[in-house]
Amino acid sequence: MTLESFVDELPEQDRTLVVLNRTEPEQVTSLLGATFPERDVPTIEREAADAETDLLLLVEDGTVVARSPMAEIGDHLLYVNSDIYRTGTRELEDVVIPEVLMAMDEHPFRLRGYPESDREKLVLIAISRLIERRAWEAGDGTLRASFQELGRIQDEIGTRKVYESLVDTDLDVHLYGTAEDLPPKDLRGIVHAGETEDFRRSWFVLFNPPDGTDGSIALVAYEIEPRTWSGFWTYDPVRVQRIERYIERTL
Repeated sequence: MTLESFVDELPEQDRTLVVLNRTEPEQVTSLLGATFPERDVPTIEREAADAETDLLLLVEDGTVVARSPMAEIGDHLLYVNSDIYRTGTRELEDVVIPEVLMAMDEHPFRLRGYPESDREKLVLIAISRLIERRAWEAGDGTLRASFQELGRIQDEIGTRKVYESLVDTDLDVHLYGTAEDLPPKDLRGIVHAGETEDFRRSWFVLFNPPDGTDGSIALVAYEIEPRTWSGFWTYDPVRVQRIERYIERTL
C-alpha cells in the first residue's frame, strides 16, 4: 500500500464545467480546458435566457452544485501562473479559492506539470496554499506537508515565506521528503526524511484541527510518471484522519 491507494479508492465523478452566457473572449473557455483536463472535468458552453452572464457552473449528475463568476475564476486561477506562489507575490492571507474549485473535492484528477502543461499543476498548488492558509488562520492543530524534495522549502521563496509563518504559530508542523538538502533549522518543524516511494513521489498537505473534525482538509497527489500527479483533496474528517494515520505509521 502507498498513498496512491487513497486516490485509487475514489469513485469516478460525473462532473462537468458549464460556462453560462459567455460574453468574454473565447480564450476563457480554452484556458479552462487547459487547466482542467477534458478526461477529468469536461468544459462546455451554454446559453440561457434570464440568467447571469459569464458564470461558471459545476454540474454533478445533472445538478448544479457550485457557481462562480468568471471574473473571479480569472483573477484567482486562469489569469495567474504558479510563479505567484513560488515567488511569494500572493501572500498567504490573499489566497482565494473560487467556489467551483472548492466543490471539486473527492474528485480524482490527473494533472501535469511544465513542460507538458503550464496550467494543470496550478490546481494542486492553489489547493495546497488553501490548506496552509487554513492551518495558519487556526494557529493550532497539526499540519503535515510533503515536498518530495525537502530542499524545495528553501529554494522557493514563496514556500519559504509560508512555512516561516506556519512554524511561528502553535501548529505542529511536520515536513516530509527526501533529504538531499534539508530546510534551515528555523524552518524545520518536525522533519521526516526517507527514500521510499511515498517520500519520493508523494505530494500531500494535510491539516487536522485540534478537535479533529471541523476544518479538516487534505490534498493527496502521487507522481505516477515524471511531472504527472494523480490526486484529489477532501474535507471529510474521517478520510483525513485515515490519511494522517497512514502517514504517521509509514513515513
